[in-house]
Amino acid sequence: MASSPLEDLDIFQLIHDSESECCTDNSESGVEESESEIDFDEDPSSSSATWGPPHQHGRRHVNNYSGGAVGLNTNEAPHVNKDSTPFCIFMLYFAGIIHLLVEETNRYYHQHVDRRQDGPSPRPDVTESEMFLFLGIIIQMGHDIRGRLKDYWSTLEQFATPFYSKTMKRDRFLHILRFLHFADNNTETDRNANSYDRLWKIRTIFDTLNDAHEKYYNPYEHLAIDKIIVKYKWRVVFRQYIPKKHKCFRIKIFKICDAAGYTYDMKVYLGKDRTCADQDVTETHATVRGLCRRIEGLGHKQYMDNFFSSPDLFDELMTKNITCCGTVRPNWKGLPDDFRRRQFQLKKGDIRVRVRQNLTALVWKDKRDVYILTNMHSPPAEGSFCDEHGNAMKPAIVANYNKHMGYLDKADRMANSYSICR
Repeated sequence: MASSPLEDLDIFQLIHDSESECCTDNSESGVEESESEIDFDEDPSSSSATWGPPHQHGRRHVNNYSGGAVGLNTNEAPHVNKDSTPFCIFMLYFAGIIHLLVEETNRYYHQHVDRRQDGPSPRPDVTESEMFLFLGIIIQMGHDIRGRLKDYWSTLEQFATPFYSKTMKRDRFLHILRFLHFADNNTETDRNANSYDRLWKIRTIFDTLNDAHEKYYNPYEHLAIDKIIVKYKWRVVFRQYIPKKHKCFRIKIFKICDAAGYTYDMKVYLGKDRTCADQDVTETHATVRGLCRRIEGLGHKQYMDNFFSSPDLFDELMTKNITCCGTVRPNWKGLPDDFRRRQFQLKKGDIRVRVRQNLTALVWKDKRDVYILTNMHSPPAEGSFCDEHGNAMKPAIVANYNKHMGYLDKADRMANSYSICR
């Protein structure tokens, strides 16, 4: 059987912006660069002047959690119960997406197919049943990694797996793969417009899936925000090149996950964009604000690392009944002056604490200085805390942070079988 030029193509290559150029900026990301735009605040009358010792200012904010019972939202899925199959859950999230895939794939075929290259007569339209089978094969491929697509349909003894040929013929699979589409190409807007969406080809499906994440699931009280890096070798303008990283070419995705590893919301980083920020709000601040929009007023506890944490962000989220804890960069605007100037001469096990209303900033010396910002914990005691062996004793705030920041690692492990191409 003759091989197809599509056999070694990644699916995501078929939907990427073919006219876009690879990002050649050697910086880690425009988002991180935006953080450096916040100047060091030398004004003694700034908010950093209001920080003081914990015995003078500290008090803990107690938020009331009202997010509902964790797990499936039975109000939105009353027909799902303990006897339901995994396919029933799958249909909650993907029924509308399957319909859209079929519609746009058939549209693209009829708009652009060259009949002379595709055979003597038109192929039949893809049906929803076929699209389910197609996606089933894609999912199985994630558990059965092979070098080439044609190997899945090989009759050679070392490759033969009847599942693939019984589910769908290879030529039909490659036909669907060739014309798989997620949007009408005629709806593309001007690339030079400020409002141009670099993710427009999959925007509808991406937003539909995010909406389903919220609609059908109530997350745990504790959530974590972080960025994940997805290996990606094809050409899109928002791909980033990091020569010092193992995954040199990559796409950055911001995610919010709960203790079960459930992705509650996500956002693809599409390049530096100041439309969502202003002089007082960085892009990372605006990113967290957007990811938290679905949990406002519910009393969730949010954890993040120093890529996101800032006093202004924590203060804003508290007004929306969201308390936060995270590592923080000591030179951030709004932090205590002695933190930002790194004036402490700490020994191993030492803790220094400053508070401002509900906000607590602490630095703890272990192998290096660890800076934490929180408004969900009571201020710890200052002093030097080591065990009988001279090892630094970890503050409860640091232990709590470490416990809850692993949520995205769990989500990554569960998704690790599938590259972005699949």
